[in-house]
Amino acid sequence: MTLTPASPATGSPAPALASGAAVTDEQRAAALKRMKLVATSVLVVLAVIFVIAFIYEDRYPWLGYVRAGAEGGMVGALADWFAVTALFRHPMGLPIPHTAIIPRKKDQLGESLGSFFQQNFLESEVMDERLSSLRLAEKVGGWLSTEENSTRVGAEAAQAASGVLRATDDDVVQDVISTLVRDHVVAPEWSPTLSALLQNVIDAGHHRPAFELALDRATDWVRANQDLFISAVRSRSPQWIPDVVDRKLGERIHTEALNYLRAVKRDEHHELRRSVDTWLHGFAADLTDDTDLRAKVEKLKVSLFNDPRLAELASQAWATAKAGLLEQLASPTSDLHHALVSAIRDLGVRLQTDAQLAERVDTMVQQAAHWAANNYGPVLVDIIGETIHRWDGKQAARTIELFAGRDLQFIRINGSIVGALAGVTIYTLAHLLLG
Repeated sequence: MTLTPASPATGSPAPALASGAAVTDEQRAAALKRMKLVATSVLVVLAVIFVIAFIYEDRYPWLGYVRAGAEGGMVGALADWFAVTALFRHPMGLPIPHTAIIPRKKDQLGESLGSFFQQNFLESEVMDERLSSLRLAEKVGGWLSTEENSTRVGAEAAQAASGVLRATDDDVVQDVISTLVRDHVVAPEWSPTLSALLQNVIDAGHHRPAFELALDRATDWVRANQDLFISAVRSRSPQWIPDVVDRKLGERIHTEALNYLRAVKRDEHHELRRSVDTWLHGFAADLTDDTDLRAKVEKLKVSLFNDPRLAELASQAWATAKAGLLEQLASPTSDLHHALVSAIRDLGVRLQTDAQLAERVDTMVQQAAHWAANNYGPVLVDIIGETIHRWDGKQAARTIELFAGRDLQFIRINGSIVGALAGVTIYTLAHLLLG
């Protein structure tokens, strides 16, 4: 239900608050009119009965009971008519005190509604009790665990993600990424971090597989390039030395180099391995202690990130990633879409079967609700009061009457019935007790 406040310029009521199209209000107005006619007809019928009974009561004494019932019914009908009418307007236009309650008290109504909302929805104890009784995680899990619902949520999530990606300005994203990289990657000094990282790698022995790989590659290369050794010897040998000697010497050097590499491969404690470890430890220490080396590392870092080709590569990587994501999100048969739906369905199953997870989720919901209530609850209460304060009183009363007035007319009818019964009862008791 919404209400458009009165125009500040003219004070005239704005269009009526409604919960649907104009035809709905017309139907409510017609139903209210019919019920008013029924309630008023009951009063008129009682008045006619009262008049007839009053005229013929002397001739037919039993009509005294009818008259008493009709009289009591009229009193009840009039009293309830006054009470119902006094809610929305002055009865018969007379400024009787304590009438037209809703137009006069709409500001207090707004404050009361705000207080009601605060006490029944935003108070911590009430909120905890309501959220605990909901068992929200279990219910959401049951809903998500079905194929239809998980597919629906996955499709909605994919559509939302696609919308966000399409609305994203690529230049802004690249600027944000550049700023983050500059502030958190380029600005900090690399040498201490690299030193600690290298030291951890050495201590954990993670460099050994790399060394083994390099050793295998070197062995394969030496084995396959004997002619290069021979050519190197020939190019550096004096011309007077016979070619066969150069060849034999090159083959010998090639064999010794190959044997050396094989010996390193066989011996886990070979001096070359120890030398590499020693050099790596020294290099890690120099990254922290050697000022010149640290300066070179920083210069290399700056030159790397200032390279235009790196920026172009990052731009192309973002464009490619964005296009791929959009394509995957748009296709219901894509691997990403299937993975998203499967993850949602699995989450639903876990929320039903994993009591600890469900408890954590419920706790998070409660904490989020508390945070929202503490930060935005007073604002929401103020909005309720301010909104009702801006309502036009007469228009608000008319609209509320459209929604509730039809049921209130039953109060008039019931009042007529109760009044008639009370009148007959009082009349009967009076005759029985007083004669």
